[in-house]
Amino acid sequence: MGGTLQGDPAAQVSGVAPLDRADATHLTFLANAKYAPLLAERSIGVLLVTAELADLGNPRARIVVKNPHEAMLPLLPLLYPPPPRVPGIHPSVILGRGVALGDEVSLGPGVVLADGVRVGARTRLEAHVVLGAGVEVGDDCHVYPGATLYAGTRVRDRVRIHAGARLGSDGFGYVFREGEHAKIPHVGRCIVESDVEIGANTTIDRGSIDDTVIGAGTKIDNLVHVAHNVRVGRLCLLMAQVGIAGSVRIEDGCILAGQVGVSGHVTIGKGARLAAQAGVFGSIPAGETWSGYPARPHKEALRAQAAMFKLPSLIRALERLVERRRDDER
Repeated sequence: MGGTLQGDPAAQVSGVAPLDRADATHLTFLANAKYAPLLAERSIGVLLVTAELADLGNPRARIVVKNPHEAMLPLLPLLYPPPPRVPGIHPSVILGRGVALGDEVSLGPGVVLADGVRVGARTRLEAHVVLGAGVEVGDDCHVYPGATLYAGTRVRDRVRIHAGARLGSDGFGYVFREGEHAKIPHVGRCIVESDVEIGANTTIDRGSIDDTVIGAGTKIDNLVHVAHNVRVGRLCLLMAQVGIAGSVRIEDGCILAGQVGVSGHVTIGKGARLAAQAGVFGSIPAGETWSGYPARPHKEALRAQAAMFKLPSLIRALERLVERRRDDER
């Protein structure tokens, strides 16, 4: 971990817990001084702590590190080892014509692979995953139960797709013609680049005549909707219930917090940040933080919100002035 040990080197722990529940059998961490009072209330086994806070509390052992959150990363798999991956194909799997499987794949109960599917080495498809005709999934991927990848979807290496996700479904596109909404056929692809994670019940539409693309290293939370022809850059974060309309461009390193809504055909500049529930109707400059509905630069949105809070008292003062004037006129 690159840290410095202080205290008993023989201290043992069997799990991880937050400060308010940790005891002598747990490893926990302290990265913010406001949580320090919790240390005085408990007997803790091992504490990960920054140098600035290393004198606080009385754990059996402390490990002084630069970033306690980051230091947890190699520890959690040791304390909570993932279940072993057992390669193999369940007897209930349905394989179409021309399916190509890499070495050491794992296909769970009820998996359906349509014609021409390609699955990379060491990839795991859990129960009832469905891959449409011609779908390609790269090496070392993990697709959780019940996910569906429609025909034309391409998934690169080391991608995680959680339960119930739907990739490559048709976008929402219609033309009103002769008294009805005529469906526009969608013939583009859905492409997910390497090291992406897609949350449970998230939907990513295929392109209409272009491709929908999710850039490498991007992480998408549960219940997110990405519409047709959207292009999401590298290393972005899309949090729960974000909705992105068609043909939006999201450049590298952007953060869209929970329930952000983005209207179609706009660009979110590189490194931009959108606060929760922001409603975006125009392009956002690179590197800026916007919030509110409609979205505007964050400081401006805060000032507008503060002004709104003042309105009731201003209205009451105005009403009193009007009442006095009426009394004077009488």
